[in-house]
Amino acid sequence: MVDHLTVRERSWNMSRIRSKDTKPETTVRSLLHRLGFRFRLHRRDLPGYPDIVLPKHRTVVFVHGCFWHRHKGCKYASNPGTRVEFWQKKFRDNVTRDKRNLKDLKKDGWKVIVVWECELRELDHIASRLAYEIRGKEGKISY
Repeated sequence: MVDHLTVRERSWNMSRIRSKDTKPETTVRSLLHRLGFRFRLHRRDLPGYPDIVLPKHRTVVFVHGCFWHRHKGCKYASNPGTRVEFWQKKFRDNVTRDKRNLKDLKKDGWKVIVVWECELRELDHIASRLAYEIRGKEGKISY
């Protein structure tokens, strides 16, 4: 499959993909705030620079995009048709790095929660899951 964009156009498109403050990330932050949690963002002193850090609960939350972090079995974890070898290596490196960071955080005593982008279609479910995993009880949100 041939890319229909020029190298310059593709580069411009790729430069617009954010790594921080994405819509899924801001959605999770909003849910956590409505559940009464207070947190810090992108702590650079922790492995993987977690998206959300709840120091009081010694918990970190990663909000992963299904495409970039290869959510197994997810229809959004598609494979590009061009530069197949490049993308396979890129995805493999991402997954390897994610596993290493999770292992390091757990070894340091942190509870790690991964929220996948596709899970945010069910906000009530993800809110309950977050509340349960962080404080061990069901969480209700009023919208």
